[in-house]
Amino acid sequence: MAMKTVLAIGIDPAFVDVSRFPELTAELMRNYIEAELQRLRDDGYEVGPCLIDLGATAEQVTAAALASRRFDCVMIGAGLREPPEHLLLFEKILNLVHHRAPAACICFNANPADTIDAVRRWTQA
Repeated sequence: MAMKTVLAIGIDPAFVDVSRFPELTAELMRNYIEAELQRLRDDGYEVGPCLIDLGATAEQVTAAALASRRFDCVMIGAGLREPPEHLLLFEKILNLVHHRAPAACICFNANPADTIDAVRRWTQA
């Protein structure tokens, strides 16, 4: 059976305002995200991370990632969807995924810790 491919799109921790969460740093967030993507790999998925900025190159980076291969599932992180100020960027990325990867399932996590659950919902037979 072929390995399922997943593109995980999220805001690069370097662009996240961590002032509301003083215990977090961009480095801690990046390590946590990578650990969760490794959980997917350990579960048999081939995962491509796609960390984007807040708009300057977000669409170009996402388009390049989507063009790199065919994906069975595209997971869009909560950090892109949740803050109201990211709404327009979220819509742009969602429409780009819809246009460039029409056969891929799209899923959403509530936080990095439930990424594997979000992907499994749409990739398990």
